Amino acid sequence: MEWILKKFDALNPHELYAILQLRNLVFAVEQNCVYPDLDNRDQASFHLMCWSVPANKEEQPSLLAYTRLLPPGLAYDEPSIGRVVTATAARKTGLGRELMNRSIVHVHALYGKQPIKIGAQLYLLQFYQSLGFLQTSEIYLEDGIEHVEMLLS
Repeated sequence: MEWILKKFDALNPHELYAILQLRNLVFAVEQNCVYPDLDNRDQASFHLMCWSVPANKEEQPSLLAYTRLLPPGLAYDEPSIGRVVTATAARKTGLGRELMNRSIVHVHALYGKQPIKIGAQLYLLQFYQSLGFLQTSEIYLEDGIEHVEMLLS
């Protein structure tokens, strides 16, 4: 696996396409959630990608996991991690936990060691709690899916 962190302007067309494709497959198709994924926050964010490393040069790398790292003041007063997504083939491997741990480290490196706020899908509450996030809101609906706000102090 290869981990890459880039600002939006540094993404090449292949990377951007893979990011949007994975987000679309999981959030729109798999979760049957029709909402505008493109929210004009990508341009100001960093993008953490985990790519497969093919055994032979004839195969193309594939995007296995991704998060968007948002600066303070863009989604919340605090920096945030969003669009957390893991490809179907890479699930149940521990990659999601590694993705979040790396995302937290990068957010602290980019924006200083300060609290990180997320809007978590409710079914992932225990996963995020296991990473140290605490629920800070009541359940709310976002695009028809139950969410809670959480904070990592």
